[in-house]
Amino acid sequence: MPVILITDALIFILLALAIVTALYTRHHPHLSAPWQRVGRSPVALGALVVLSFYLAIGLLDSLHFHPRLEPVAEITTPQAQYSSQVLSVLDVWLTPLREQREKTFSAPLATHLFVKEAIEQPDGSLIRDYPRLEYGGAHLRDPDRRIVDILLRVLWGLIQGAVLWAALTWLLCWWLGRRQGQTPIEQARLLVSGTLKFPWRTVLFTLGVLLLLSFVIATLASKYHLLGTDKVGEDVLYQTLKSIRTGLVIGTLTTLVMLPAAVILGLMAGYFRGLTDDIIQYVYTTLNSIPGVLLIAAAILMLQVYMTNHAADFASLTERADLRLLALCLILGITSWTGLCRLLRGETLKLREADYVQAATALGVHHQTILARHILPNVLHIVMITLVLDFSGLVLAEAVLSYINIGVDPTMNSWGNMINSARLELAREPMVWWSLVAAFLFMFTLVLAANLLADRVRDAFDPRLRLIA
Repeated sequence: MPVILITDALIFILLALAIVTALYTRHHPHLSAPWQRVGRSPVALGALVVLSFYLAIGLLDSLHFHPRLEPVAEITTPQAQYSSQVLSVLDVWLTPLREQREKTFSAPLATHLFVKEAIEQPDGSLIRDYPRLEYGGAHLRDPDRRIVDILLRVLWGLIQGAVLWAALTWLLCWWLGRRQGQTPIEQARLLVSGTLKFPWRTVLFTLGVLLLLSFVIATLASKYHLLGTDKVGEDVLYQTLKSIRTGLVIGTLTTLVMLPAAVILGLMAGYFRGLTDDIIQYVYTTLNSIPGVLLIAAAILMLQVYMTNHAADFASLTERADLRLLALCLILGITSWTGLCRLLRGETLKLREADYVQAATALGVHHQTILARHILPNVLHIVMITLVLDFSGLVLAEAVLSYINIGVDPTMNSWGNMINSARLELAREPMVWWSLVAAFLFMFTLVLAANLLADRVRDAFDPRLRLIA
């Protein structure tokens, strides 16, 4: 039975708006020209491929449903029965990782637990040793052959990834050759030489690296805990992949909340000046004077009180955690629009004195038309770069807020919750480091790709750089 959470609906509405905007932009050359410049940048295309992998995982984790219960032989019911548990398509895909829980900590690719326990021998005596894992490396009769088995699985994963990458490359060369009236071999030579107008070579290289890594990870994760397990024995790789959706929701939905207020109020303050400017300045100066962490903490604590007093309103813990995630997005959006608004106000104050704006005003052009056609296009590069930088900052902010227990719900997978749970594990001897490293690597890759793409988008949308080029 499908389940539509609030954040799921908002995610797919945002995706639909992005598709509609892309189709509209495609049919308007003045709008599509900057994006074509972005498309000719190898760095931007490589970052976009990485972000697409993250987006695909996030969308799979946003398709929720109640799993159907298996019928009991003694009980016959006319209607199908469904569990109260809420799963996603990603959960089904990662079922082995989700269900194969160990007793406690285990290191990456290990076959034994990380801590010693008392093990009873056949003769009744007790010894302290590292017990075998129930699932990780259980297919090995001799744990000493673990290294050989890992190398063979890595090789098999590389072969699978290379075969799929070669097939996709051939399909691309065939498609491009058909459009240009050339054979796939001729198109492949042009692609390798890098003489094509579109940087397909960078796209294929990035895609190849990701495919090879994906197949190696899938091959190893089918028999081992690739990134180890946490204190309760849950697979860290599963937690890390599930945290991708949380990071994307925090970054995108918060941006959606703060963007309209920042753009509208910033342009109005800079263009109309006077009393309008004074009121808007008073609003964002007052809001900036309130400590953001205290405001977020107060909002989250009030929401927790509400959810505790109205526990019957939530059908599952997933819906409860989703409401807290949505509230966190709203409060972060309310507290983060002031920076962009201040930047847009300053830029608009300068642009309203430009000759073309003064000429439009003298000719009696309506204020809304001047703002939409003359001011907004010239500040769009500031909006684009600020949005992506804010996205990166919000992903990191979620980790910090969860670390001090005012972020997402503790039952929800997130990089912040992983870091929060790993802080005490770092004090162990020997140190349990893999949860922290896994969260750091995935968060670092997402933020780095977003920043690289933002830099190229900013260059493409800045009219002044366009004139210099």
